[in-house]
Amino acid sequence: VQLQASGGGFVQPGGSLTLSCQASGFNLDYYSIGWVRQAPGKQREEVSCLTGADGSGVYSKSMKDRFTTSRDNVNNTVYLRMNSLDAADTAVYYCATRRGRCLGVFVGRVNNDYDHWGQGTQVTVSS
Repeated sequence: VQLQASGGGFVQPGGSLTLSCQASGFNLDYYSIGWVRQAPGKQREEVSCLTGADGSGVYSKSMKDRFTTSRDNVNNTVYLRMNSLDAADTAVYYCATRRGRCLGVFVGRVNNDYDHWGQGTQVTVSS
């Protein structure tokens, strides 16, 4: 199982960014892919989770209106589209996977028991 996250960078407040998570070595149909972020000095926080079987996503309440996760079946890639970014979104973003469907996603913590993690990609929101 391998996960490769990419797409981070610098963006101004109010801007948008799309992160990608390239998955290999497993069949996404039987797994969930989550995005988890960690800001400096803070604990990891789950952003979203996508169930591979049907492509449905669940989100942290604090982000559900701004972030969208989706899947590209052909390229075995999961995306996180982030809109209306602000400084509080500055963090290292990780993608991670677990077998089965997503469990709930809750503000301020990681609820799904991911067992494989990709390397992080840095997102910095600053003017």
